[in-house]
Amino acid sequence: MAERKTYTTKARTEILDYFKRNFSVTASASDVIRYLKEEGIKVNPTTVYRCLDRLCEEHLIIKYADPHAESALYQYSGEAGHCTSHLHLKCVRCGKVIHLDCGFMDELKGHLLSDHQFRLLCQGDLLHGICGDCEKEAEQQENGEE
Repeated sequence: MAERKTYTTKARTEILDYFKRNFSVTASASDVIRYLKEEGIKVNPTTVYRCLDRLCEEHLIIKYADPHAESALYQYSGEAGHCTSHLHLKCVRCGKVIHLDCGFMDELKGHLLSDHQFRLLCQGDLLHGICGDCEKEAEQQENGEE
């Protein structure tokens, strides 16, 4: 099958720039459409969805099937697509995404492969929890601190 040519359109450029500027959070297609509208950029929603699919195919963004969201979420993965080599942690309170790209990933992958004969694929995987900032804020509220 022949490779599809990548066309650089204004919509594609704006969408990719949006994800680059917001690399530490996830965004839905609706978020992208809203942003483009606020910027005065007229794009058909179908074009946005098609562009998101292409950016996923090119490994420039990652698509998450987040059970805590009504629709799929997307995040910038970098030009090298390095986000497919590690898991991501998403705070359920503030939405921040933390990249688990430390030595623990090698340890986890090694353990799963050697002890469970299971090769971990980290494409679009989110672990949900509460980030340190939100945890600290919750503790301060519990203790009556401002």
